[in-house]
Parts: sequence; C-alpha cells; structure tokens
Amino acid sequence: MDEEVMAALVGVLEALWRINAEWPDKPCTLAKLSKQSERPMSVLRRQLTMLVDAGWVELRLEEGGVAGTVLLTDSGRQLGRELFA
Repeated sequence: MDEEVMAALVGVLEALWRINAEWPDKPCTLAKLSKQSERPMSVLRRQLTMLVDAGWVELRLEEGGVAGTVLLTDSGRQLGRELFA
C-alpha cells in the first residue's frame, strides 16, 4: 500500500475517532463520516472497504446499500488511541 493511500485511510480513521469521541454511544452515519472526512461517498466506501478488511471498522449497511453506519472495532479503537490520543 503506498503512502498516499495509507494517509487517506488514516484521515478516515481520524475523522471516525473524533466523531466517536464526541458521541461515544452513537454509531456514525456514512453521511456524517463523508462530511467530516471531506470525501465523496464513493471514495469513502472504497476506503471503508479497506478498513473493514483490516479489521479496524465495522460497516453496517441498510437495505439497498446506500445508507448505513460505521463504527470502530476494538482493534480500531486501540489503533486510534495509539495514533490520535
């Protein structure tokens, strides 16, 4: 994975980390994460696929696959503590 891709993934993780810190008991919507990470939904969905494959986030899509929520997994929260805390 090249540095540019890794930096983009870290940016998504950081946005999700900040959202989780503000609202720890609420899952983050894809729309909110798209806005906070300043990424179009199509780009965000591709990046989230990589983060899901890495085991750092969990993606729950609603019926139709357009809307959904995303949350950090235990390993994603651990990584966030190491990178952003």
